[in-house]
Amino acid sequence: MITAFLVSFGVIFVAELGDKSQLMAMTYALKYRWWTVLLGITIATTLVHAVSVAVGHFLGLSIPSDLLTIVGGLAMLVFGFWTIRGDSLDDDESSKADRVNKSVLFAVIASFFLAELGDKTMLATITLATDNNWLAVWIGSTIGMVAADALAIGVGAMLGKRLPEKTIAYGAAGLFFFFAAWLTIDGLVAADDLVTTVATISVVAVITVVGTWLIRARREEARAMALEAEDVADLTIAKVAD
Repeated sequence: MITAFLVSFGVIFVAELGDKSQLMAMTYALKYRWWTVLLGITIATTLVHAVSVAVGHFLGLSIPSDLLTIVGGLAMLVFGFWTIRGDSLDDDESSKADRVNKSVLFAVIASFFLAELGDKTMLATITLATDNNWLAVWIGSTIGMVAADALAIGVGAMLGKRLPEKTIAYGAAGLFFFFAAWLTIDGLVAADDLVTTVATISVVAVITVVGTWLIRARREEARAMALEAEDVADLTIAKVAD
């Protein structure tokens, strides 16, 4: 149980670093009292992870443990690529804090609950709960996410600055890749030939598909930045000409 708690805490803490909900926590902390934001995040996280643990626990009752371990490794591999890709707040999400007037606590709970549905931290919690003590995973994952968001709240409240996102993203991704290799190898040790073959093909497929998507996304971002720079240059030239 202690091992499950520590692993859940570590995995979810890493998953939350640089995540969209952490950026939202920082945004709220710039405007409202830190303890209100932290309380809202704690309530929302407890609810979301209770659902995640329930789903993962019942899935784990009927799936072989070696297969679960390999699937967990594949999930961690995807999370690593997802972390490299990174999250950003669009205009609607970043303005949520501006639209809150009367009930800050309710707004924080609702926005974080909805933000976490289907997020990688929720999927990671489901994965962990399939083959570990559900209570330890629930407590560890909840505390891990609250701790990571508390870090963002502290930065937002005290400094008003964002953490160095690229450094955090690459560091977190490296840890996810480590967990992916660890879990996959551990599962393959006890797996039969068929599972080993399928797992190998799956790893190659994940790396190919997600890697291609990541490269394409980076190219699109670079193209968009280049077009924006050209527009700024044209506008500057036009002003000089006038």
